[in-house]
Amino acid sequence: MRIGIKELVLILAALAAGGLLFAWSGIFNIAASSGHWAITKWFLHYTMHQSVETHAMGIETPPLDDIAMVQRGAGHYATGCAPCHGAPGTERSPVALEMTPHPPTLVPHIEVFEPRELFWIVKNGVKYTGMPAWAGHERDDEVWSVVAFLLRLDELDEAGYRELAHGEAARRGEPLDGPVLAALGGAPPEPLAGCARCHGRDGNGRGTGAFPRLSGQSEAYLLASLLAYARETRNSGIMTPAVSGIGEGELARLAAHYARQAPPDTGSGPAPDEELVEQGRRIARDGVPVDGVPACLSCHGERRRPVYPALAGQHADYLAGQLRLFRDGGRGGTPFAHLMETVARRLDDGQIEAVSAFLASLPPEHATP
Repeated sequence: MRIGIKELVLILAALAAGGLLFAWSGIFNIAASSGHWAITKWFLHYTMHQSVETHAMGIETPPLDDIAMVQRGAGHYATGCAPCHGAPGTERSPVALEMTPHPPTLVPHIEVFEPRELFWIVKNGVKYTGMPAWAGHERDDEVWSVVAFLLRLDELDEAGYRELAHGEAARRGEPLDGPVLAALGGAPPEPLAGCARCHGRDGNGRGTGAFPRLSGQSEAYLLASLLAYARETRNSGIMTPAVSGIGEGELARLAAHYARQAPPDTGSGPAPDEELVEQGRRIARDGVPVDGVPACLSCHGERRRPVYPALAGQHADYLAGQLRLFRDGGRGGTPFAHLMETVARRLDDGQIEAVSAFLASLPPEHATP
């Protein structure tokens, strides 16, 4: 029996009308508490896997074995991911377990995806699952840090996870789930829990370049940066959620605390090589006049304005990463960010590596009053 075009059109119209009638009737139960039919669950998961595989094609995976990347990803995972997906020693939130579908524990699922596919999921999120897209969509470097951590997750026990995610708080045996801010008065015990997890209570970070040193910065610059994150003029899927909902008064007290911290006496690590440092010294002190690049230390030296950051003794990898973000238009920041965007666009990768190495080799400076 052959079906003509007219009959086929009628069949399709009847199916469409039946679907609309079913939706209009309200019979279908959309309650999260009802779960999915087995066929629905299979179809959605199959569709998701195929979509991720297709959309992740062509994404190049960078090296993911840098401990600084892993620490950065772990720090965000503890607050941004663990409540839904759990972690070693951390159960999933009861609220998350009432979602449909449930956010899965990740270890059994990570090996199913290639690193580039994990990157795509973390960056873009997944519709109809509650999995959000990355808050700072321009910050691929942050997303790759989360991927670097996820690839280590199956190797971690509770102690290893806490060390990566909570740093000195885990080593001190302090509560890891307290409020970020409490009473930011004189002594800073509990209020800095959220910040200290990554930056340390003394503002010197973890010594790996995973997080910038805050000690030695002026209060004006730190507050301007925190406000830029809160107002989303500085892009970061890690820092924007961290400061979201915190009032300006609390942010000001945080800035004042870290501005009071003394920086270490030495730079952030051994220089890669003398020739590279010497090239960076010339750029930092003399600029590159032929390309219109001013001397870095003319703005960021000892006589800098309080709203400009101190760069001496900062981690080289962090500095290089920020310069690339400025160059590529992915950073944003305070009202002066456009100045750095102009400068960074005139530097090539070699010059960025060189000037970062030189600045990292310098002894840190105290904050400008």
